[in-house]
Amino acid sequence: GQLVESGGGSEQAGGSLRLSCATSGQIDSDDCMNWFREAPGKEREGVAALFSDGRTLDTKAAEGRFTISQDNAKRTLYLQMNSLKPEDTATYYCAAGRCFYVQGQKYWGQGTQVTVSS
Repeated sequence: GQLVESGGGSEQAGGSLRLSCATSGQIDSDDCMNWFREAPGKEREGVAALFSDGRTLDTKAAEGRFTISQDNAKRTLYLQMNSLKPEDTATYYCAAGRCFYVQGQKYWGQGTQVTVSS
């Protein structure tokens, strides 16, 4: 499988961005689709996950401000990010594999940069 993120950019605090992750090739239907992020000097962390049964879950990093969703027809994963904060500045990655487990991903996208200014 292949994953390609888009939609990153620069935004002011309080604004919104929507990230997209286009998938192609073979992705196991049992895989969890994840969004991770990595800020400079910090470890990569999970942000939100879409379970194979359709449930979604976000982490403390998202604080309820981010929503993960998927358009099956377009084979595209999304991350809607609202009420952005400067601490959300990071490279955001989509991945397919185990839910929230960085080392358990089978496929990674190349990442898209999000920069939030105060």
